Amino acid sequence: MNITLQKIGMEQIELLTKYRMEYLEEMQGELSPEYKAELEKGLNEYFSEAMQGERFFAYMALQGEKVVSFGAMVIKKIPGDANKPLYLEGDILNMYTVPEERRKGYSAVILQELIDEAGRRGISKISLHTSKDGEKLYRKFGFNEPHYPVLELCL
Repeated sequence: MNITLQKIGMEQIELLTKYRMEYLEEMQGELSPEYKAELEKGLNEYFSEAMQGERFFAYMALQGEKVVSFGAMVIKKIPGDANKPLYLEGDILNMYTVPEERRKGYSAVILQELIDEAGRRGISKISLHTSKDGEKLYRKFGFNEPHYPVLELCL
């Protein structure tokens, strides 16, 4: 595997948005043209603001000139406790490889870089949601169920 790993900068936000939308359609089904336009605008704004505010970083893998895989992390500040006054936590999202390039190790390379950068930034915990297809990879990197159950309320 001969790949180039590149950190995504402001000039590549539209590309990141494009692949995020492909990922969402693959996972959740086709989006209406009206909603796609609204989503594209919202994602471009979010990625731009979050990247400028140092609350988001992303990487892409290239095979030659072709972008084949993406991964990103959102950084959250969490109030501290008796052990530390402030925690940084990361949420991995946008792990996506174009269908024809899957199962070739691109996601593993990106995941390792996300984990390495999280360590450099002082992030103490990384979370993610996974598909069944991705679960084996994440477990290989040490991800597991949290000690305490995670509950959600969707509003």
